Parts: sequence; C-alpha cells; structure tokens
Amino acid sequence: MVAITLPDGSKREFESAVTVADVAASIGAGLAKAALAGKVDGRLVDTSHSIDQDASLEIVTDKHPDALEILRHSTAHLLAQATQRLFPDTQVTIGPVVDNGFYYDFARKQPFTPEDLAKIEDEMAKIVKEDIKVSRSLMSRDEAVKFFLDKGEKYKAEIIESIPANEDLSMYSQGDFIDLCRGPHVPSTGKLRAFKLMKVAGAYWRGDAKNEMLQRVYGTAWLNDKELKAYLLQLEEAEKRDHRKIGKAMGLFHQQEEAPGMIFWHPKGWSLWQVVEQYMRGVYKQSGYQEVRGPQILDVSLWKKSGHWDNYQNNMFFTESEKRDYAIKPMNCPGHVQIYNAGLHSYRDLPIRYGEFGGCHRNEPSGALHGIMRVRAFTQDDGHIFCTEDQVEAEVTAFHAQAMKVYSDFGFKDIALKIALRPEPRLGDDATWDKAENALRAALSSAGVEWEELPGEGAFYGPKIEYHMRDSIGRSWQVGTMQVDFMMPQRLGAEYVDEHSSRRHPVMLHRAIVGSMERFIGILIENFAGLFPLWLAPIQVVVANITDAQAEYVKEVEKALANQGFRVQSDLRNEKIGYKIREHTLQRVPYLLVVGDREKENGQVAVRARSGEDLGSMSVAEFVERVGKELAPGA
Repeated sequence: MVAITLPDGSKREFESAVTVADVAASIGAGLAKAALAGKVDGRLVDTSHSIDQDASLEIVTDKHPDALEILRHSTAHLLAQATQRLFPDTQVTIGPVVDNGFYYDFARKQPFTPEDLAKIEDEMAKIVKEDIKVSRSLMSRDEAVKFFLDKGEKYKAEIIESIPANEDLSMYSQGDFIDLCRGPHVPSTGKLRAFKLMKVAGAYWRGDAKNEMLQRVYGTAWLNDKELKAYLLQLEEAEKRDHRKIGKAMGLFHQQEEAPGMIFWHPKGWSLWQVVEQYMRGVYKQSGYQEVRGPQILDVSLWKKSGHWDNYQNNMFFTESEKRDYAIKPMNCPGHVQIYNAGLHSYRDLPIRYGEFGGCHRNEPSGALHGIMRVRAFTQDDGHIFCTEDQVEAEVTAFHAQAMKVYSDFGFKDIALKIALRPEPRLGDDATWDKAENALRAALSSAGVEWEELPGEGAFYGPKIEYHMRDSIGRSWQVGTMQVDFMMPQRLGAEYVDEHSSRRHPVMLHRAIVGSMERFIGILIENFAGLFPLWLAPIQVVVANITDAQAEYVKEVEKALANQGFRVQSDLRNEKIGYKIREHTLQRVPYLLVVGDREKENGQVAVRARSGEDLGSMSVAEFVERVGKELAPGA
C-alpha cells in the first residue's frame, strides 16, 4: 500500500505505485483537469511522476505559489518548439525563467525581425491549440550528446558534454521537439494560454564575449490573460516613467560614452540629490551616527585581508603608483574598520555607529548598465555599527524602525522584507552563520513583522535583511540592507576591551537605507513620474511676469520666497505667459506664480498648481501659509 498525505492532513491509500495525476483524479475531475504539477515531500515533479512509497503531496494548480515558474519554464519550451517549426535551421541553447518571464538563446544566421517574433507567437498559439502531451524520459550522457549532434544541435551537445558521464539526463519532449531540462513541466501544451514575446537581443554563448553571438528572444507568461494584460499595462506605464527620458526632459542629469556607467549631474538634478542627502544626514544625526569619510583607494593588501580579493575582485577597479597596487573601493566597510581601529575601545563605548555618503566604484559589465539605476560609480548612504553580540538584536530592531520611517516619508508604504542566507562561497563556519542568521530572525520577530528567506543570496561575509519597496505602478525595488558580520572585524583586527579586561572582536553591522543614491533617485523619478511632492521637487516655485513692467516685483517675490527656504526661480523672458506656463508645466514645477499689473498693484501673485488648477490670487504670505505643510518630508 502507498499512503499519500494531502495538505489538509487527510490520507489516501493506493494498492500500488500511483502518479500525481492519478491522485488528483481520485480527488475529483476538476482537480485532475487543473493539475499542472505536483510537490512530493517538498520536491516539484511532473503530474506523470510515479509515487511508490508513502509521501506527502501537494497538487500544483494555477493557485499554487510554484505554478507561475512552471508555466514560464514550459512556455520557454513552447517558444523553442515554435521557432524550430518555422525556422528549422535554428539551434536552441538555453531557455531559463527570469523575472516576469523567460528567454531562449538561439543560434541562427539570419537575425530575427519583429515580424518573425509575431509569426513565432502565432505558431506558439497553434501548438497550444494542438494540446500536445509533454513527456519526460531519461537518456545517458553519451547517448544525449550523439542524439543532439545528429540533429545538428552542437550547442546543446556542448552543454551535455560538460555533465559527468555517469549521470542520466532528464529530457522533455512535446511532439517533434525535445530538449534537455530538469523540469517539471505542465502535462500538455494546452495549459499555456497567457504569453507574449517581448523583444530580441544579442547574447554571447555562455556569457563569454570571446564566443559566438546568439539571439536571445525574451517573452513573458502569466497564469491568465487578466494578469498578462495588467503586466503589459505596467510596462506601458513604466515606459512613460523611464527615468532617463524624464531626467533629460527635466534637465536633471546626462550620461555620455566618455564616462560609461557614470553620471553628470545638472543643477536641478544635484538639487534633488541634496534634498535626499540632507534628509538622510538628518536621519544619521537623529539615530546616533557619527559621520566619517574614508579614502577612495586603498592598498590591495587590505582588500586581501578583508576577503574582497578572493570573493569580489572581478567587480573591482585597480590602479598602480610607484610599483604599489591599489584598489578603488567598491564599498566602504574596510575603511570604516580602519577608523574604528585608530583608537582603543571599551565595551562601554559600544555601540559605535559610523555613517558615510561614500563614493564607490564597481566594474559592472557594460551590458548591465542602465541609466542611473545600474552604474559603475555611485554613492551609498552607508553606515556601520560596531557592537557586542548582545546588542545586535536591539540595533537591528532600531534600524528596522528607522528604515520604515524613511520609506514612508518618501511615499513608499508597501515594503516586503527578506533575509538572504549563507551563499557559496563564503567566509566562516556554519556555527557562525547560524548565529548571524538567527540574530536577524530574532530582530524581525521582535519587530512583529513577517519575512521571506532567500537561501544562498547573502553576502560572502554575512546574511542580510533586504528591504523591497513597491512603487506606484506595482514594481518592487530592493533598496536597503542590514547585514550581520562576524568575519570582517576579526580579519581586520578590530577589537574592544570587555568587562573582564579581555580583548574581543566586535560584531559589525553593515546598513544602508536608500542604498545607492543614484539608483534611489532613479526610483523616485519613476515612482512620481517626475511629479515630485513639493518637499522633494528640485524647483518648487517659478515666478513669471506677463510684461517687463512687473520684472522688479517678480524679483522681490523670488527673494521673499527664497528667504522662506523655497527653491524658487523667476522667469523674466520676453515670452507670452501661455508659453511660460506650458514650459514649466512640462518641467513638472509644483507651483507657478503669475504676476501681472493687477497682482503687482495689490501685492499679490496668481497661483497656478502643476495640475493646471487655478488657486486664485493671494499675497506671498498667504501662499507660504497655504503650501507650508507640503514642505515637510512625507507630505
């Protein structure tokens, strides 16, 4: 007998081995029809998977959290099958699931055109209607190599040749298409209904620029048409909000080929930067941080001691002077340890909190650069806390409250927390990692919040809490982090004197709230579509005259508002007032104050909001009183 335990605790017994599909059918025809896969003792399997011993089983339908990844993985195979049907000379290589969809890399002499993608998508729809059964089989490594070479699939054969010879390989077939894959997949192509091909791009074979250039076709797949349409609408809205376009239109920044991955900030963009930086500087002060500043380059020997040389050097820039090798810092932590080490500390001094708006450089691949969101030169709102083990939980809990307040002030209310756990490779032993990971869990538990855990995604020196905030169109952005590090203080010789006069290594907490200033500003631009709340807007008010007769009064109004702390400009150009209004509206200025003869005579301004609403005429003092509450962070 085989006993199957279902998620509700109930059991079903079968006289012999049974497939996932059979179990689903025994429960009901509706479930059998809806089944996409199974989860046996926590492992995802196909519905054809045979269970020959007692086990727990979840039937994966479109309501299961694993359903979407399975659908996307299967849709990648659907793409490959349709492509080879239409273009038989095309070789398939790899086709993984990625955020919001999937891609497949193809080797083909002729480049795919937008018309080709439309044809492939139509062919995919035909294969869905055919409802072709998807089946899994095993093949030896050598047999698989020969099979794909005989088909003219040299790339697939090369992948398989790198697999140990004694392993049987999992193969999935649907009609005339077969591919190497770990699975699981949906039981038939008819389950794949909501998808769209998005674009084609170049990609080097195995990610190596020395290899051939392949064609990567990106697609997206969802559980149903409603979710697909919502995603496509989000993309359309994201295109309108692209920070690169808005940044150019508003004159905030630019980038150019002579400085790839670096930013030229214009006056208005730097004004926005300073608002964010000064706000965060206030957070530092309120939270007991001492602001410090470390060097931009440090001798390579220090990076070897810290562990970055072995674990991070591919992402670093290097330089040399007088036969001495230096690294341009990719992060601030080793420098902060040097500042800590400059004096002798007692346990009574701890915690010591350092903060720095530290400029860093990382050697990101050129293909990964994206506006100001992914750059090579950036500044972090970086901070490090040196504390005892007993102080870790309290410090992490306090940081959490601090971070949540900052995100709320910037207009982000929907925050998801994740704990990134030990990666490979990493420093330290499992006992140390257990201690670090449990400290983060304890802190979040005491804060009364829920979190998700991400195995293998921590930093090489410690686990971290990640803060993921959702923007106004539903996208999630990972920004702040809090990392527990037992390794670096020991490697770099940081110590304090405990209550027994013994030398001990402090725990080092790495924390950032907005993370990269550049990236956070890019997120702000896209979240608000450049329509910043008054407290953030680079230019808050423009005062414009109708004729030259009001020029002197306009300057008086400008000065009065500047004395009140407003970021204000005057517009005295010899242009029609309608032109000025349109231009400053396009520049997304929150308030436009128009001055004609009547306003000048009455000592008033005509107030126009960015939305186009006419707020009427009022004195400067009345205007300041009316909008004053909007100047506070979070307004």
